[in-house]
Amino acid sequence: MVYTLIFVVILLFAIHFYRKAKRQTVKPFPEHWQKLLMENVLYYKNLSKGRQLVFQQKMMQFLSEVYIDGVQFELEELDKILIAASAVIPVFGFKEWHYTNLSGILLYPDYFNEDMQFSSKDNSRNIGGIVGNGRFEKQMILSKKALYHGFNNTTDKSNTGIHEFVHLIDKIDDQTDGVPERLLEHQYAMPWLNLIHKEMEAINDNHSDIRKYGGTNQAEFFAVASEYFFERPDLLKKKHPELYKMLVKCFNQKSANAI
Repeated sequence: MVYTLIFVVILLFAIHFYRKAKRQTVKPFPEHWQKLLMENVLYYKNLSKGRQLVFQQKMMQFLSEVYIDGVQFELEELDKILIAASAVIPVFGFKEWHYTNLSGILLYPDYFNEDMQFSSKDNSRNIGGIVGNGRFEKQMILSKKALYHGFNNTTDKSNTGIHEFVHLIDKIDDQTDGVPERLLEHQYAMPWLNLIHKEMEAINDNHSDIRKYGGTNQAEFFAVASEYFFERPDLLKKKHPELYKMLVKCFNQKSANAI
């Protein structure tokens, strides 16, 4: 356990210094990625041809700014594509966005536990992703299995990659509190908080179809509701029209599947 933690810490420091020492140029979008995106990312598939080009540019910009590495396995192209798509989807409504609070991402092969263990011998492995704090500041750890599940299952209102990037957006004002001050205009802050508390109460009283984890705290509600918004926008609009309208404002999108 200790050796795994030491390895992760060393690798994260290496990522941090690599990024500081070498800022990569933005590479051209590989043409064969178009097919992979169309097959694996429904949000992208629903965009017009012109907006798909913008999405591609934003993906490549993100990949030039963040270092991604696989832990005990070789990264595949689809790994990078799904991570970049997870990063771009929540901020696609903005002309320009940089995750200034992210240096690198470690992709684990499977779910992991609080000690960063992912061996099949560890029964407590139930974490699909985390945004780091303290010694893991500006780092993200994702489970490949959870990442792929989020894009393969388009009906479950859940997407781990989007969830963790929404936490990063929330944290960009140095507080992960469920109130994305960089996204919401000041006059919407109190209505948003009131809406959060009302929806969380419904979740915790078993009167909501929003995933129960959203009732944990404000930050988790924001991330879980955002997953729902991007995965099943039409259903969210039907079942939670007020929340849907607020998230449209928040993410600057006419809807989650067409801009």
